[in-house]
Amino acid sequence: MRPISLCMSAFGPFAGTELIDFRQLGQNPLFLLNGPTGAGKTTILDAMCFALYGKSTGDEREASHMRCDLADEALLTEVIFEFELGAKRYKIRRVPEQERLKKSGDGYTQQKPEAQLSLVNDDGSEELLVPAKVSEANSQIEALTGLDADQFRQVMVLPQGKFRQLLMADSKEREKIFSQLFQTHIYRKIEDSLNSQAASIRAKALKQKDIREGILQSADLNEQSDLSEELAQLNSQVERALELKQQTEAQYSAANKDYEAAKLLDEDFNLRATLKTSLSALNKQKANISEKQTRLDQAKAAQAIEAFDTAKVQRFNEAKQASLAQSQGEAALSLAQQNLQQALQQVEQMPEKEAQLAQAQESLLSLQNFKPLIQELEKLKQQQTAAQAKLDSQAEQGKGLKQQLVDLISSKAALSEQLTSSRQLAETQAEKQRLLGLTQQYVEQADSLAKLNQQLSENKREVEQSAEQGKQLKAHYEQAQQQANQVQLTWHQGQAAIMAQRLKAGDACPVCGSTAHPQLAASQQALPSENDVEQARNKEQIARDKLEEARQHYKTLKTKQSEWLNQQQNLSQQLGDKAATSLQQFRAELDAAQQALAATQQAQLHAKQQQQQLEQTEQTEKQLQAQVEQARDLYQQTKSQLDVLQGQRESAEQNLPEKFQQPQILDEAINLQHQQIEQLKTSIAAINEQHNVAREDLSAKQSAATAAKQALQLAQQALSEAQATFSEQLAKSSFANESAFNMALISDDEMAALAKELEDYHSDLTTVSAQLEQLKAKLKGKKQQNLEELAQVLNKLLEQKDLADAEWNKLNNRHLSLLEIQNKLNQADKNAQSLADQYQVVGTLADVANGQTGNKVSLQRFVLSVLLDDVLLQASQRLSVMSKGRYQLIRKEQRAKGNKASGLELEVEDSYTSKVRPVATLSGGESFMAALAMALGLSDVVQAYAGGIKLDTLFIDEGFGSLDQESLDLAIRTLVDLQSAGRMVGVISHVSEMKEQITSRIDVLKHSSGSTTQLHLP
Repeated sequence: MRPISLCMSAFGPFAGTELIDFRQLGQNPLFLLNGPTGAGKTTILDAMCFALYGKSTGDEREASHMRCDLADEALLTEVIFEFELGAKRYKIRRVPEQERLKKSGDGYTQQKPEAQLSLVNDDGSEELLVPAKVSEANSQIEALTGLDADQFRQVMVLPQGKFRQLLMADSKEREKIFSQLFQTHIYRKIEDSLNSQAASIRAKALKQKDIREGILQSADLNEQSDLSEELAQLNSQVERALELKQQTEAQYSAANKDYEAAKLLDEDFNLRATLKTSLSALNKQKANISEKQTRLDQAKAAQAIEAFDTAKVQRFNEAKQASLAQSQGEAALSLAQQNLQQALQQVEQMPEKEAQLAQAQESLLSLQNFKPLIQELEKLKQQQTAAQAKLDSQAEQGKGLKQQLVDLISSKAALSEQLTSSRQLAETQAEKQRLLGLTQQYVEQADSLAKLNQQLSENKREVEQSAEQGKQLKAHYEQAQQQANQVQLTWHQGQAAIMAQRLKAGDACPVCGSTAHPQLAASQQALPSENDVEQARNKEQIARDKLEEARQHYKTLKTKQSEWLNQQQNLSQQLGDKAATSLQQFRAELDAAQQALAATQQAQLHAKQQQQQLEQTEQTEKQLQAQVEQARDLYQQTKSQLDVLQGQRESAEQNLPEKFQQPQILDEAINLQHQQIEQLKTSIAAINEQHNVAREDLSAKQSAATAAKQALQLAQQALSEAQATFSEQLAKSSFANESAFNMALISDDEMAALAKELEDYHSDLTTVSAQLEQLKAKLKGKKQQNLEELAQVLNKLLEQKDLADAEWNKLNNRHLSLLEIQNKLNQADKNAQSLADQYQVVGTLADVANGQTGNKVSLQRFVLSVLLDDVLLQASQRLSVMSKGRYQLIRKEQRAKGNKASGLELEVEDSYTSKVRPVATLSGGESFMAALAMALGLSDVVQAYAGGIKLDTLFIDEGFGSLDQESLDLAIRTLVDLQSAGRMVGVISHVSEMKEQITSRIDVLKHSSGSTTQLHLP
């Protein structure tokens, strides 16, 4: 991966937007990131790591805390990083969670985190891969680079305080890093797969064992032999129970057949008695049925002449309605005659109202002739008012302009005084800048000194604790050594007694050869075994290892203490008489210097702004003087126009009556005259309309009265005819009079219900009589039996049958159950044997692959150990050059103590002492060189073995300050060689020699308003 450009907005100490174009540094550059403490050098690495993974290089700051406090509220915090990966270019934009201004309205809203990943084509167009989802962008970046955030920080970025992490990682952590870099997950999958298969087989075998025990327990059996014995006994018992079952079933079936036949016969006897009772009840209803039949016949006769009675009633109602209509018509005719008489009286008043209308129209015409005159007068008044308002406005405007001119002259004088003061303060900027730089240097030195004092204090405490621990471990070792010597001595002394115990009578003594043993050697205490001796020596060795490890740790602490004391002395000398000043005082002086410098910078800015304001003020003064003269001329013109309008108004008022000079009064008079005219017109029209309506209404009422009289005559004639027809039909019927006819009338529903009741009675009588005759013939010569006695016999046989069935079912079910259990046990035994055969193979492979055998090395760790050897070979070549042939990195092949995973631990071989020791014993500078060599060697091997991962960029944050001049030259030579081989190398360092030897650099400039970047090329 190779960076192309990095754009940061409101990120870390950068308040604005900073763009770094790495392409300007050239192809495969070696460049320096330079700047004072806190300026933001490490932030550039943080920005790249954040853009890719959403985390900083040190993983010490949350993404939501990366916004610059000095940034403008409208500027969104974001990072845009463009990089090459193989032959492809990608661009990623990431926005952390933050508060931002609302797009509409006041206040703030919470900005959610975003991440967009794009593929940049050759023509510059972009293909969006991830629109906004952070988790998808993280997954895509890890898939593209083959590294997660932790591995990126350890392999491609060596941040402050993180140099030793890759070097000091234990076997398990280094396995995680290398497996990702070398894509050896397939071996881990093999381990997991074998382990999973073995665990599955073990679980299945245990399950089979539980199943077998469960099968036996379900049958209440302890052993399989009990099953065979019980099956043999059940065979004869089942046969006897089956014979008894079949015998009882036959007896029960015969008895049940007899009972059912007797039951049917008893039902026929009961039915015959019931039918006799029903027939007797039907015979008793004959008289009532006869009466109902007579009533039905009369109803049918009344129904035949009912239509004539209905017609008679209808004609009567029609005659009654016609009589009422005639009375109403005569009353309406009388009312219409009265209305016409009243209308004629109003028509006689028409000439007087027409004369009033003509007079009102003439008055309206006179008033309307005054309208143009008053409009002209009103127009002149409005023009006069507008002219007066304009004159007043121009007078006020002139006064305002004069006041503005006076204020401007006063402001001009004050501005000149401020400009002089700002220029005097701005002239001290250079001196303030020098004092700020000197104070910043004191703060950095005092901060480093304070950290060293803290480290020395902690180191002193650790040295004392290490010394005390060494004393305890030494005593523990001496005790373990003494116990081991005592156990071994006792074992040697007891060998004669052991041989004596093994001698038999007549055997030759292995010491003297004699076959006579008058006094055999014997021991008065328990003798230790060879295993006891070996365990005691192992404990002694463990105690010795711990003691040696504590001594090495003590030496390392003392070495650090010496280095830090030298650094403390150097810093104190650099501070000189300022060494006694506290860090808080230095920071206070720094704040004061920054504020003083900011004040001079602000004064310089103010001076420039004040000069511009002064020039603008002078220009405005000239413009105001011209505006005052122009306002005076306009005032005189408006005053002349006002005098002309006053004369025209007086002339117009003489031609108009005084009472109508107000437009509102004239309009009210005209409207009043209009209303009077309309009222007269409406009154005349209403009188004419009322007269016409009265005449038409009288004619209509006369016609209606004549028609009503004729209708009454016709209705009376129809009623007489209907009454005659009904009387004729009633005489022909069987009814004596009209009252008998009305009593015989019933509704259709009542008639239908009566007919249905008669029909049902005759049907029931016929059915019951026929069924009774059939039963008499069927039961002739038969006798009714006692069902209770037959039921008792049947129930007794049923009990015997149920007992036989239950016994047979019990024995048969037990027999079948035991046979099924026998089959299940046989199948379970086959399954268990099959699983045992599988585990013999899979379990052994799983133990070997997962490092459960002697050396505790898993399959993946074994593969990675081979790859690590190649990495260490490359790293040792560079480390040997940087350490002048003293050090080489090697892999520890001894098994780790206890159950700890082993196979990937590192050690360093010191050619000066010809000893191999842990990498933790290296000093700070030596650790940096070893970590750098390790990272470079890892990069070479990763690119050789894992084709999908190409590590052609390396960033180093600090670490060179711990090297002496000669080691520094060797480290820089290594970086130059690395750059010549096609790698981009970026270094952050305060070492002055680095600035001299690395000419390409990115300067990070620190300001009170936020940091900025500047590119310097050779």
